[in-house]
Amino acid sequence: MKPIWIVDDDQSIRWVLEKALARENFATRSFANVREAAGALEHDSPQVLVSDIRMPGGSGLELLQTVRDRVPGLPVIIMTAFSDLDSAVAAFQGGAFEYLAKPFDVDKAVELIRRAVDESMRGEQTWDERVTETPEMLGQAPAMQDMFRAIGRLSHSAATVLITGESGTGKELVARALHRHSPRASGPFIALNTAAIPKDLLESELFGHERGAFTGAQAMRQGRFEQAENGTLFLDEIGDMPFDLQTRLLRVLSDGQFYRVGGHNPLRANVRVIAATHQNLEARVRQGLFREDLYHRLNVIRLRLPALRERSEDIPLLTRHFLQKSARDLGVEPKRVSDEALAYMTSLPFPGNVRQLENLANWLTVMAPAQTIEIKDLPPDLVSTQQAPVDATSAVATATGGVADIAAINGVGSNGAALPAGGVVLATGVAAAVQQAASAWEGGLRTEVARLLRENSPDVMDELSRRFEAAVIREALDFTRGRKVEAAERLGIGRNTITRKIQELNLEP
Repeated sequence: MKPIWIVDDDQSIRWVLEKALARENFATRSFANVREAAGALEHDSPQVLVSDIRMPGGSGLELLQTVRDRVPGLPVIIMTAFSDLDSAVAAFQGGAFEYLAKPFDVDKAVELIRRAVDESMRGEQTWDERVTETPEMLGQAPAMQDMFRAIGRLSHSAATVLITGESGTGKELVARALHRHSPRASGPFIALNTAAIPKDLLESELFGHERGAFTGAQAMRQGRFEQAENGTLFLDEIGDMPFDLQTRLLRVLSDGQFYRVGGHNPLRANVRVIAATHQNLEARVRQGLFREDLYHRLNVIRLRLPALRERSEDIPLLTRHFLQKSARDLGVEPKRVSDEALAYMTSLPFPGNVRQLENLANWLTVMAPAQTIEIKDLPPDLVSTQQAPVDATSAVATATGGVADIAAINGVGSNGAALPAGGVVLATGVAAAVQQAASAWEGGLRTEVARLLRENSPDVMDELSRRFEAAVIREALDFTRGRKVEAAERLGIGRNTITRKIQELNLEP
């Protein structure tokens, strides 16, 4: 079998992939730039090519095009640290086998390369899909990367798509992306929120009306289906469509014909329909509020947008993007967010999802007093509803007014007696504070990991493991007033282990 070629100007990336592939008995050959790899292609070829997308002196997309010309069918995996939809679009449009966002899990990268090798050895060439783009669609979270890929694979299709997800997750952005890189891209994109139009007017909005069809109809008017001819009609909040209008919509989807209100001549509809809803359509079907046959007509391809709390690792990326966007709109210098504030924001539930985060960025651009945003600069309702304590101890102290009776969490006082009703309330507050502290701690850890990865720090896992162990053992020793045996028992480790760890981590007083 031929070797796997790795093209990346980052020596550490090349080294990691070389070692990981060597453990799987794959031969490798590495290149630091596009020019070297393109030169090697003149007299040799790999089994699979793995290339970064942005490098000095040439891009991975240029190399991808060279491969397409010289070695058709060779699987190419594009890597990029720029985890936006633009990169995915370019990769899939160029015919990439797959798109790998940095930082990546090494085991998953090897598995992807193994799949590409299998594809290469079968001699099949099945990956010529494209992904669409829109500037606001960013995300490093696996759920968003899956969404980018799904959009790409739909780019040559005119199939009906149903987009589900909570309000504010960006369903219309997905619909616009599907249209923009579809065969209908040259046609119009018409959007209609079916929940925002009164029932009596919605039929006319959708299908238009003839002159004199009803009081006030003084002229013929085209509906959204006619306006979207040869393009895409996006029906938002389809779950709120009145039941009788659902029948008319079903007829259009079934036979492609409709009548204007008051009209007698059928009109053809050459329109792709993309629908969206935040509701559970299956439940509405069971309740008799949504036609089952219409549901199946719409549910040809289903895409689910994750809530922001399901992709909290994207909050720092989105926050910076929205702050820059807001600053451009206002013509001011963009503000930055401190690591502590980002960690706190990452722990927030954001019930309004991405829309709420964008509104928050706009608010901070206008209202935050300094160029660096701290936790105290956030809107009062966000800070007051979920403070970000430094650690669990301070969280409990905050919740109890400075007296931390940990036994209250279990509903008993320090003397073992049952707590009165007020104690139950106190216990609830303590538990909630501890949970908030844990969430803030995890957010801070993710922020620190991201910083180390951006700086290409060596041995990130070892460094963070040492810091974690040191913090845990130090806290246990403080709790037991330096008694090592008791600290080991509390932590669930052996006394020899804690002694060795204290020496290794230089924790001796």
